[in-house]
Amino acid sequence: MAVFRIGDREIEYTLRRSPRARRASLSVTPKFFELLVPEEATKEQINAVLDRRRAWIIETVQHMAERAKVQTRVYQFVTGSKIPYRGRMTRLMIEPFDGSLVEVSFRNCFQIRKPSDLSADSSDTIIESALRLWLKRRVRDDVRDFVRRHGERHGLKPRGVQIKDQKHMWGSCGQDRQINLNWHLIFAPKPVLEYAVVHEMCHLKHRNHEPEFWNLVGRILPDWEAKKAWLDKNEHMLGWEKVEPV
Repeated sequence: MAVFRIGDREIEYTLRRSPRARRASLSVTPKFFELLVPEEATKEQINAVLDRRRAWIIETVQHMAERAKVQTRVYQFVTGSKIPYRGRMTRLMIEPFDGSLVEVSFRNCFQIRKPSDLSADSSDTIIESALRLWLKRRVRDDVRDFVRRHGERHGLKPRGVQIKDQKHMWGSCGQDRQINLNWHLIFAPKPVLEYAVVHEMCHLKHRNHEPEFWNLVGRILPDWEAKKAWLDKNEHMLGWEKVEPV
């Protein structure tokens, strides 16, 4: 991993070359960033990109670090713990039962039944895994519903839809007309998830963010700006960090 120096500060980054990349692009996490460049990019061209984007890198790394500080922390998956779900913090209720697998359901709160013989050492890991699986299935079903609702009516039919664990984006639409959505959108209100789905569907017709693209988004969702604003402001709510109790 290379190091980009800005004054006395060192930020780790990875350089990735791709024959499919037409131009340089950056993605950032709190600890490092990735620079994707065309396969034939020279060292001078790479350095020029870094220098040109210096201010953006500093600002974005700081923003991501601040987001990480306020992300929901879960110390134990026990009754009374809370995780974000559909835009609000939601309580867990855990109860033992005679089954062999963790069962997750939702009715005003997460109702989780765990095997009574599940050891304390493995309980947290297994419950967290079951919760993630349940949430991914729920967001997959929601996304498919939105695609059916808006696709045929507006002539926007993707080749397929996948739910992914994407680190740097909420969704993408490939040249192959495959739409990908980040499963963490299940933590946002359902109308915000709908906006993210419509956004990617509109890229089937318009590959950029020119006015024609936003006009199409607006025809489908007239209040898209409020939903986008919620996502931009509350992205720190979209997930949790498991922290070991001290």
